[in-house]
Amino acid sequence: MQKYIFTLAVAFMPTFCLAQSNGDEYKSSKDLQITHAEVQYLEDLELLVFQVKVAGEAGKTVPKAVGKMDGAPVLGYVFPTTLNATDVGFSATEGIVALAVTSHPDFDDTPLWDENNDRNYANDGVVFHTHWVVLHEDKRVAGGLAVKHYKKTDQVVLPPTNPGMPMYMDSPGYGVVLKGQTLKVLVPAQRINYQKHFNYDAVTAFMKVNASDESRPMLGVYEVYSVLSGNLSLPYTVK
Repeated sequence: MQKYIFTLAVAFMPTFCLAQSNGDEYKSSKDLQITHAEVQYLEDLELLVFQVKVAGEAGKTVPKAVGKMDGAPVLGYVFPTTLNATDVGFSATEGIVALAVTSHPDFDDTPLWDENNDRNYANDGVVFHTHWVVLHEDKRVAGGLAVKHYKKTDQVVLPPTNPGMPMYMDSPGYGVVLKGQTLKVLVPAQRINYQKHFNYDAVTAFMKVNASDESRPMLGVYEVYSVLSGNLSLPYTVK
């Protein structure tokens, strides 16, 4: 399976290291307060549209760079689902399959995609873009969840568009549309095994990369700002 390597987004990296954060400074942002979400299936296009609406402006708030990968902040609009890992190209594994729309100015993990259209594929991590991830419970971080990690010796299948870290993560390159209060993600049905009947929820969260401390996950959730259902019960169904 072809592997891709994480590349630092040099254009966005300061020459000094800023104080690291656990996401407290974004708590009051209306851009991260969810008011509505839906997933709609458009039969004539074989397309699913994942949509979230916020009290402020969707995508306006982005994390502040710290200048390195270790401790790099990540802000995300996340759709936890009841899809199976195999539906999005992973090998079978336990956990919550989630579509995450993220921004992180310190690195670029979508080497196949040029989100800011400047012909540089390694400098646009700050632009909101899509990932499939498998989340599992991890009490080592305040948010109680982390992207599932695996050992190099494990027999794991990832889509060829994965960014090359030992986690259940893919960079599928779906279109993201940001307009006013609304964020939409355009997901061809073929890319999720033509699944049209599943449950979901909507969450905004602060995550952080860990590349030095074995007592913490590689990508953990440190702060949850908004959960549409209130209890992550995934009660919503595709229209």
